[in-house]
Amino acid sequence: MTFVKISEQSSLYNDLEKKPVGEILRDINAEDHKVAEAVGRTIPRIEELVNKIVPRMKRGGRIFYMGAGTSGRIGVLDASEIPPTFGMDPGWVIGIIAGGDTALRNPVENAEDDKLQGWKDLEKFDINTNDTVIGIAASGTTPYVINALLECRRNGILTAAITSNPDAPICHAADIPIEMIVGPEYVTGSSRMKSGSGQKMICNMITTTVMIKMGRVKGNKMVNMQLSNAKLVDRGTRMVIDELGLPYDEAKRLLLMHGSVKRAVDAFNGVECND
Repeated sequence: MTFVKISEQSSLYNDLEKKPVGEILRDINAEDHKVAEAVGRTIPRIEELVNKIVPRMKRGGRIFYMGAGTSGRIGVLDASEIPPTFGMDPGWVIGIIAGGDTALRNPVENAEDDKLQGWKDLEKFDINTNDTVIGIAASGTTPYVINALLECRRNGILTAAITSNPDAPICHAADIPIEMIVGPEYVTGSSRMKSGSGQKMICNMITTTVMIKMGRVKGNKMVNMQLSNAKLVDRGTRMVIDELGLPYDEAKRLLLMHGSVKRAVDAFNGVECND
């Protein structure tokens, strides 16, 4: 297959500046409808990846996201949502962006072109064969990410790649390439649009499914969520009520005493909690 940068092909729309606001919004929305379908076509690859991540994490492995620009920010965003949502230590899912944390808000010149820095950034975490590294690059050509994935493979570390271009160089650097083909962007080359949305959807699917399989969800509820504000304390209290049938005040007291819904319910039932 010949590598074609579909993500940088000309938009299907033209003269955008001449369109009324409503038409622009409807056109963008029409393009966004294509994203879920493109992500759906990648599910077999995502399933393969999750099935390999879970046993590694049960042995103490971690998930690393790596990317530059929008792709890097997507990885950092998903990683940052795991502790409050599932009560996991921040060290379990880690987002790394080319250029470091400065690049989260401001572009860092030439950071994505540094072939050696990606692996150096991973080495800071004492990366090992229980870990998984997921490279994210809409173009599929980011040197920072590609070389890091190649070094991971040389060291026996599971790798995956999320890209918007079929047969991109990053696909050949990863054990499990996830080719999410969303087509040309509404604004030509603006991968923060459909590509970014699809990347976040795939990251959501990976980490949510892994966390479910790691026992961080019961039924359909976030029983290990961090109680970081009044809204979540109230939500957690109602979960305890649903499980145990206690009055609101007693359920809230039990929740706050133990710090999570799961620990509160287990303590009430005399079950030893190992989380």
